[in-house]
Amino acid sequence: MPNAHHNEALAARKNMLIGLALAAAGSIAFSGKAIIVKLAYRHGVDAVTLIMYRMLFALPLFAVMAWWASRGKPALTRRDWLGIAGLGFTGYYMASFLDFWGLQYISASLERLILYLNPTLVLLLGWALYRRRIGRMQAIAMAVSYGGVLLVFGHEVKFDGSQTLIGGALVLGSAISYAIYLLYSGEMVKRLGSLRLVGLATTVACVLCIGQFVLLRPFSAALVAPEVIGLSVINALACTAAPVLMVMMAIERIGSGLAAQTGMVGPMSTIGMGVLILGEPFNGWIVVGTVLVMSGVFLVTRFAGK
Repeated sequence: MPNAHHNEALAARKNMLIGLALAAAGSIAFSGKAIIVKLAYRHGVDAVTLIMYRMLFALPLFAVMAWWASRGKPALTRRDWLGIAGLGFTGYYMASFLDFWGLQYISASLERLILYLNPTLVLLLGWALYRRRIGRMQAIAMAVSYGGVLLVFGHEVKFDGSQTLIGGALVLGSAISYAIYLLYSGEMVKRLGSLRLVGLATTVACVLCIGQFVLLRPFSAALVAPEVIGLSVINALACTAAPVLMVMMAIERIGSGLAAQTGMVGPMSTIGMGVLILGEPFNGWIVVGTVLVMSGVFLVTRFAGK
């Protein structure tokens, strides 16, 4: 019996470590998207074309994911399809496009800090739309987070002025769009399952991004530098599809709360990659701002429902 308990403890520990590793790897891989996008912009491509290529290469992966998760499940109703279309538009199309567009104007570090405000934005939207109560400690934690973003934002404004204002507004719009997705996806996740919903919603977003390019750009705009194609493939595989699967596998092993907390390595990894790969500045303002944002978001999730 002692051996059985020992083996169970070892298996649980191994499962925990695998879950933590998957959550961390998924967060780091997803954070690498901003670095890939900034590198692609150096080759003269615009946001509409760049996101089209990312979604074009990701589409087969998400379509297969949707098909796999839908096997043996009940057929979708008209209401389900409308919900999937709405969530695909807000959570993956609009959020992704505004994010890509904003990265034309601001650093990858600031972009990641703004996007990391998602849990606080979900709280604010819940209060505004459903009058859900925000606890005193959560309100304080939110103030800490926004103070951190404003610190880094104010520092960048001094150097880039209107560029930072435009980029910051676009990325904040992206974060709000994704927060709307998170707020409204709860019921559908319970009904359809997370893998099926993500697969279908992202497939919708891929079609919208490709359609946007067809409507807004001549086909000659698709003739881009080979480096852009290569970076887009990496973006689609390593920074889009893979992180979705890794985070979902992590949640199965360690739960959403611990997976979210482990995801706090995301902003730090973006800053590190921004400094090493893009040559972005690293200073005390960024360090303090990042610590404030991460501390605030941790406390917001820590005191959820209290």
